[in-house]
Amino acid sequence: MQTVEFTRMEDGSREEYEFLDRLEGGYTARLPGRIMEAMQKLATSLSGYRINRLEHCLQGATRAQRAGESDEMIVAVLLHDIGDELAPHSHSEMAAAILRPFVSEKLYWIVKHHGVFQMYYYAHHCGGDRNCREMYRDNPWYQDAIDFCHNYDQNCFDPDYDWEPLEFFEPILRRVMATPKLEDPEQIARYGKAE
Repeated sequence: MQTVEFTRMEDGSREEYEFLDRLEGGYTARLPGRIMEAMQKLATSLSGYRINRLEHCLQGATRAQRAGESDEMIVAVLLHDIGDELAPHSHSEMAAAILRPFVSEKLYWIVKHHGVFQMYYYAHHCGGDRNCREMYRDNPWYQDAIDFCHNYDQNCFDPDYDWEPLEFFEPILRRVMATPKLEDPEQIARYGKAE
């Protein structure tokens, strides 16, 4: 079978959906390669800073790796701005959506909200509310989000910092993205459990 016969999903057969599942499995397995390609595109996005957005992400991931953070945290830092190119007004949510099946609920939440927490460092200079992160004060990961931004985001614009190249992080990215965390009850509720 090269393609399915149906033109409406409700008309698909078990055989066709099993065929599509096999194709999807292969496509999904190549996700880390597509992530690496998307990261490379950040080298030409968002000008004006002393380093480009890819270098910013590499600097943050390098700092996390050198601090002895978990592979999940390193990948979360590496990908935290991957949405800048296609979702400039909601980049945090896009990055979090990419990471969601592969990281803890805590890291998902931190990445999803890091844009608001990062505003602490600049919003007051642009007429915004630098303390808007306070709306999340009662969240158990509030301080973790502050720490994420303070240690691996706001301080990662230094052209003199010796960061690792993107290729250094590829094995870590592949390990984290090798298997979705579908053993977690919250992930199972969200995505379902594979049979």
